Amino acid sequence: MSFRLRVCLLAALAGLCACASAPVQWPSPEGPPKLPPARELNPPARPDAAHSVAIVGATLVDGRGGPPVRDAVVVVRGDRVVAAGARAATDVPAGAELVRGAGLWVLPGLIDAHFHLGGDDGLPGLVLRRGVTSLREPGNWIEAYDAARRLGPVPRLFLTGPMLDAPAPAYPESAMLVRDAAEARWAVEQLVERGASGIKVYFRLPLGLVEAVAQTAHARGVVAVGHLETVDAAAAARAGLDGIEHITSLGTALVPPREAERYRQSVIAENEARFPGRYEIFRGISLGAPRTAQLLRLLAARGTFVTPTLAIFERRAGGQGVTEVEVRGFETMMKLTAAARRAGVRVVVGSHGAVPGAARGWAYQREMELLVESGLSPMEVLVAATLENARYLRIDDRLGSVEPGKLADLVLLEGDPLADIRAMRRVNRVMLNGRWVASPQGDHPLPPKARLWLSAHGRPPGRSARPPRKPGASVSPSRLRRAPSRRPGPAG
Repeated sequence: MSFRLRVCLLAALAGLCACASAPVQWPSPEGPPKLPPARELNPPARPDAAHSVAIVGATLVDGRGGPPVRDAVVVVRGDRVVAAGARAATDVPAGAELVRGAGLWVLPGLIDAHFHLGGDDGLPGLVLRRGVTSLREPGNWIEAYDAARRLGPVPRLFLTGPMLDAPAPAYPESAMLVRDAAEARWAVEQLVERGASGIKVYFRLPLGLVEAVAQTAHARGVVAVGHLETVDAAAAARAGLDGIEHITSLGTALVPPREAERYRQSVIAENEARFPGRYEIFRGISLGAPRTAQLLRLLAARGTFVTPTLAIFERRAGGQGVTEVEVRGFETMMKLTAAARRAGVRVVVGSHGAVPGAARGWAYQREMELLVESGLSPMEVLVAATLENARYLRIDDRLGSVEPGKLADLVLLEGDPLADIRAMRRVNRVMLNGRWVASPQGDHPLPPKARLWLSAHGRPPGRSARPPRKPGASVSPSRLRRAPSRRPGPAG
């Protein structure tokens, strides 16, 4: 073999080794890798394929961000939307079940990107009746939903299985420990085999293992998302995370390195340090600093989704035990959320399941209200709750908007959410896969098991949830501004 040939072969081998160890890269810098559509663990029963439903006279907000269509007709046949548009241009099939939509608004079914069961087996069914037709739980064993599914209809379930964490985990009961890259790859393989449609990394996992998880998840055709406290958000995005859970996960990337390292070390030493520490971090963030603009540009360019979950962090002046640091920190979280959206970051809606400032089953609506209060328009929030969330979960091929060919997951409201986002609480009817589900009417107190979970994760003993408001009831601005007096829960 000639010397020149040997040199060429060695160079080629070196190139192969470098590719094998190089950080994961997107196919292009403008977006995430192309992955196949996700499938729910519990496909709903299909209705009679010949049965048609026509919603006539409602105002249509189709989830795509365009102007609402007044006096619209939406026609469903079997489990699919077959027509949607202005009454003058949309035929109502003979023999269809007619729903008088005058005075109502029709939207795609809501999608919750960040839901936690929290020991409340009845909660998924309740949020379905309040408009959430699909949800993702990022951090619980898949079998934890068995009891909820036996209770009756629940939203479409897109589950990650337990979160992947390093010793010593913050929540051992809902975590899988991984100690090196081999264990990280093995854990991803195991979870995908069991039905996980995504993988979540938790905050103790170091950057190298975050990268190993993302690479393996993408090889298996699922997304990787993360709750970050000790890993820089920009580094995690470059390592391949498709989504970042919680606005607080951006904190250490937005303060000077010395301050970020002090926080990292405190959380690594003691998990509970993140509860007060994240408000300290956010109090000191400058939204006008170059590092803030750089991070938001990176997230926008890569198409990284951000689920703020503001409601779990809500702290207001005048609340019992609330400090000035917490108030200022939460205000910055809201401002950063709006700045992220203005920068083009893909902001989506996640409820956390239960939050201090909302009665049982209304966490999703509270999150929508806080996003509008932060500076997003009602239409931006509606798109974030529907089509953009469908893109995040990789189900936009069949869900997330009201248009012909999509599955018939619909919500009818008794108010205009574009004029007042609080109209999202006024649910009239919900359709899942072409079938109407039960009315959301009635009182739904927390069951004992869920009260124990919430007292351990955000609500102190002795404080009961506010009673749920009946759909259609007015909500005063003072109630919306009421300060939660509880410490936020674990946030993911």
